[in-house]
Amino acid sequence: MSVAEAVTKFADLSLDEKLDRLAEVAVRVGLNLKPGQELIMSAPMEALPLARKITEQAYKAGALLVTTLYADDPSTLARYKYAQDASFDHAAVWLQEGVANGFRSGAARLAIAGANPALLAQQDPAKVSRANVAASKAGKPAMELITRHEINWTIVAAATPEWAKLVFPGEREDIAVAKLWEAIFATSRVNVDDPVAEWKEHGERLKKRVEFLNAKRYAALHFKSADGMTDLKVGLADDHLWAGGGTTAGNGVYCQPNIPTEECFTTPHKDRVDGVVRASKPLSHQGTLIENISVRFEGGKIVEAKATAGEDVLNRLISTDDGARRLGEVALVPHNSPIAESGILFWNTLFDENAASHIALGQAYSTCIIGGEKMDAAELAKRGANESLIHVDWMIGSAEMDVDGIGTDGKAEPLMRNGAWV
Repeated sequence: MSVAEAVTKFADLSLDEKLDRLAEVAVRVGLNLKPGQELIMSAPMEALPLARKITEQAYKAGALLVTTLYADDPSTLARYKYAQDASFDHAAVWLQEGVANGFRSGAARLAIAGANPALLAQQDPAKVSRANVAASKAGKPAMELITRHEINWTIVAAATPEWAKLVFPGEREDIAVAKLWEAIFATSRVNVDDPVAEWKEHGERLKKRVEFLNAKRYAALHFKSADGMTDLKVGLADDHLWAGGGTTAGNGVYCQPNIPTEECFTTPHKDRVDGVVRASKPLSHQGTLIENISVRFEGGKIVEAKATAGEDVLNRLISTDDGARRLGEVALVPHNSPIAESGILFWNTLFDENAASHIALGQAYSTCIIGGEKMDAAELAKRGANESLIHVDWMIGSAEMDVDGIGTDGKAEPLMRNGAWV
């Protein structure tokens, strides 16, 4: 069967059948859920149809128990309208401890993305920041297990009305939602005859690129845009490892953390980042849109940060802790990735980070350091890995971006030209 025929066959499916296929990929490819495992899932209320399909697929795969935590936008807004001030320094620590205990007991984690990217745009930035800090502190034990890849986990997306209207402005709500679903299906590689086999092949292609990068042992990467707005040297952590195309978690399960994914990523050195960089896409962070981010690094730390929208939120974000001003991830993504070629601005990091090379403020992945999963915080820091309550990706790549790999001898060689692999 040709690709065209496979896509046509997919197009003939009902939405319910398409959701079932996405759910199957989430469980079999994203999580690689094992019989007897528990699953802890989080989702917006609007994603209920997909959450139910994932629950079905999880039990078909032998899940022992599926527990889902739902988020409700109107309830979130009610807090900002009516809660006492002390509420914004508080988080459900007991709940996050329970989630962390679930992971420690062997549960897998799945998150469904799809919240309204602009939900908190009109709310007090100070309260938004305080609530985010409280939530980050409460969620740190669980997040550490995720960033160390101790468990098998994945993220998939569901088209929701408010998100769809932002992606496709001017369209009727039902049309916008339908278009967003089709974009999710295409970029998540489920609109083919055998999506599980397609994901295996895609993962192998990414692994070949990862092996190439690991063999090079670059000391740094140099990002430079044609307009001069980005001229950034990112030193790489000592004993860094590149990753991409799936990973074997600490529990021995091979999983695909992001559906979709197009990136090869590693750990920067927290003290060796210098220069200026401008975001190539807006950042949707915790219900606030931050546009045209421009920052300057000195000695690994952001010393100046600007944005044309959401600047106050950006500055509060990087003030979360000392590590919030430093990098925990750098990723290379070709500009001809399926997500970039779609021409869609998703206003969602899960997708937009896979349309462009990107960097992440905050917590580093210890698995991107040789032997890092067995190191304590001091050992990781000695190699340059950053520590923070946050991990926030934002996009810097474009069709006008060149990237060089810098060897230990200081010599540069081209990795990307005009956003594409050399």
